[in-house]
Amino acid sequence: MTSLDLGLIGNGTIGALVNPLGEIVWACFPRFDGDPAFCSLLRDRGGEEGFGFLAVELIDFVKGEQQYLVNTPILATRLYDRTGGCVEITDFAPRFRQYGRMFCPMMLVRHIKRVAGNPRIRVRVRPAHHYGRYRSEITCGSNHVRYVGTDLVLRLTTDASITATVEETPFFLEDAVTLLLGPDETVQGAVADVGGRFLEETAAYWREWVRSLAIPFEWQDAVIRAAITLELNVYEDTGAIVAAMTTSIPEAPGSERTWDYRYCWLRDAYFVVSALNRLGVTRTMERYLAYILNIVAGAEDGSLQPVYGISGRSIIEERQIDSLPGYRGMGPVRIGNQAYRQVQHDAYGSAILAATHVFFDRRLVRRGDDVLFRRLEALGERAARLFDQPDAGIWELRGAARVHTFSSLKCWAGCDRLARIAAHLALTERAAYWRSQATRIHQFICERCWNPEKGSFVATADGDTLDASLLRLIEVGFLSADDPRVAGTVRAIERELRHGDFVFRYVEEDDFGKPENAFLVCTFWYINALAALGRRDEARALFENVLACRNRHGLLAEHIDPRTREQWGNFVQTYSMVGVIGAAIRLSVRWDQAF
Repeated sequence: MTSLDLGLIGNGTIGALVNPLGEIVWACFPRFDGDPAFCSLLRDRGGEEGFGFLAVELIDFVKGEQQYLVNTPILATRLYDRTGGCVEITDFAPRFRQYGRMFCPMMLVRHIKRVAGNPRIRVRVRPAHHYGRYRSEITCGSNHVRYVGTDLVLRLTTDASITATVEETPFFLEDAVTLLLGPDETVQGAVADVGGRFLEETAAYWREWVRSLAIPFEWQDAVIRAAITLELNVYEDTGAIVAAMTTSIPEAPGSERTWDYRYCWLRDAYFVVSALNRLGVTRTMERYLAYILNIVAGAEDGSLQPVYGISGRSIIEERQIDSLPGYRGMGPVRIGNQAYRQVQHDAYGSAILAATHVFFDRRLVRRGDDVLFRRLEALGERAARLFDQPDAGIWELRGAARVHTFSSLKCWAGCDRLARIAAHLALTERAAYWRSQATRIHQFICERCWNPEKGSFVATADGDTLDASLLRLIEVGFLSADDPRVAGTVRAIERELRHGDFVFRYVEEDDFGKPENAFLVCTFWYINALAALGRRDEARALFENVLACRNRHGLLAEHIDPRTREQWGNFVQTYSMVGVIGAAIRLSVRWDQAF
């Protein structure tokens, strides 16, 4: 049965998901939001006539094992046959610095080598196009195969037999073969040499990148894997950060909560930038800021959508397609996301928060200045005007608009940071102005979003329901941890939203009924809140519990079933991996206290 026990490979241009047998079950070309040439994650392979996958099948297979090469997103899969034969498949997408720039082509590399015995394999390359509707047509050259779709041609260059590859004939693997699947361009040099160099350079790049991380003493492997995974979700060409690599993995079985996450949410991206910045990764922040500023420059009246395409495109119309039945047959499969039409006021605060670091981080060559501050002020004016107006909120409710506390909170954070930035730039009048705006919003939240009967902040102004985003009150600096209202809010969330070891985002019915599974990042927020309140032992135990729910590669999806602990929702979810980093940093003992 299809599952999310998958490994992610990628390079900032494309990403691919690989199952435990070494089959590539999801990969979009020419970039993250493109047409999935490999899409068996969203449908059964369908026997001999099926397509939309890339597999290396070991004849008489009996077992397999899989792991990442240390501190890289390079995935090694070993397959064993019944006579002791073994092959190893090494999968990656090239990424390294070359000629003064980042080399990250639209290419997947598979290196297949004999490890033991006399293994016999079958290579099956069956890309699809038009979201799995058609199988790509094939033309052959002397050492390559071209897979022709309507809008894109992929070229497989290989030193394996072209005949065996096209006809899918089994053959004995005497030594090794290399597959380079990428653009319809001639590969310069012998395939094995090119693949070997790409592997060596890519491994060296990622290990040097990991060496630069400022990681906590405890849970180092978990943090490293989370950091690499977040970086794989950054689109190198523009700096956009996608929420996940996939579309339409349901949040719960049969729920029809199937969304396309291959786009850049300003809120999600801020969380990613913040997490990576805490580890010392500044380049991602700089690239994302450039992406944001280009969007702001093109926005009418300073208004922002909650989500944009990875090119910065504003229109990402949502539609359902019938060519893919969905994960385990659970549709509908959607492409595009109608959330781009929604009003979500927290976008303004998220954009300002993402830019704040550049004014204070002295590692950066180009730091924030008066010009950037003035651009951000336009966003602040929108936040100051809209903080008490209804919107769809962080959870993107489609059926109702309310004055959401979290949206007001992020508007406050935007104004608060502008006041701090202005003071840093010695702009005294602007600092006073933004402090007054922040104070006004702070008073609104304290008066209208506090429910004395519950002894808690609530999800909406003058409301009586809770949502887990209230756990962010401490994180953004709205209240100090010793404020009794914080402890009251955490207690209320424990009573109403905690189910076993996990915290739901909310429990009321929405447009699609009552939520069945827990949104994983909410549990991380709860863990952080416990730590802030001094309940560190509880927080550490819950953190270890969530870490145990990761798949074999240390990866998390968006949701989890609190009963079975099976992962659901789009994969790999950046929110969830951000949660790993934040909780580990907060809970780990310090390096100077570890020995």
